Amino acid sequence: MTTDSQQKKAETFRQLHADGVLVLPNAWDAVSAALVAEAGAAAVATTSAAVSWAAGRGDGQNLTREQMIERVREIAAAVAVPVTADVEGGYGPAPEDVAATVEGVIGAGAIGVNLEDSRRPGGPLFDIAEQTARLRAAREAAARAGLPQLVINARTDVYLFGIGAPEGRFDDVVARAAAYAEAGADSLFVPGLLDLDALRELSGKSPLPINVMTGPGAPAVSELAAAGVRRVSLGPVVALAAYERVRTAARELLTEGTYNALAGALDFGAVEALLARPAGEAAS
Repeated sequence: MTTDSQQKKAETFRQLHADGVLVLPNAWDAVSAALVAEAGAAAVATTSAAVSWAAGRGDGQNLTREQMIERVREIAAAVAVPVTADVEGGYGPAPEDVAATVEGVIGAGAIGVNLEDSRRPGGPLFDIAEQTARLRAAREAAARAGLPQLVINARTDVYLFGIGAPEGRFDDVVARAAAYAEAGADSLFVPGLLDLDALRELSGKSPLPINVMTGPGAPAVSELAAAGVRRVSLGPVVALAAYERVRTAARELLTEGTYNALAGALDFGAVEALLARPAGEAAS
């Protein structure tokens, strides 16, 4: 069963969706999560892609449910703020697969989940009836696990993977928003959609608050908020930037024998201090 602390974190995270726009720089391990929290994030969201990469696997449910749960456990233990877990497609197609995943990540300390409607990267998607059954299973599993206030961020990949004719995608997302809300979802994640006019219209028609995935070249958070977006996340972009720093530094060292790319690196002691705190203790 859940602890009082986890219950409070779930309530806090739920409230963050009601006030302004929630900004979530995504993390993929304990140190990246601790750094995101230290930077002032009100919550930490995991990114399944970078979690998988750190384990030597590609994105797209190439980790087992148990492997992902362990990564969530490590991240949740590293920070005092709420943690929401990207559980991809739930590690199996059936509602009972989703239920097992939700119960597992709640047991690991998470207070929210992302659940996508893709059967696999690139599609196809679960149809609306199938995905609503999976979302209901997630909601029921959360109640059984003692966390009925779990925040379920229902991800639809209509735009990300270009599913269906372009002229029908917006209506498909609106229909999915209505059905997913009825099934117990709390927000709608629409990666691949960053057009401000479309987001403004979607925010007005969706019964669920809208989450988008951003990065370099995307509208600023203030612009997204003005269009009605309520949650902004980065997905794997921070991890990709960190990996680029690795590649650049390695190439410089091997070709030039210099270290300029490493200027401004984090202090060794500062990182050690993040991990030396008691589990879950916030930075002061």
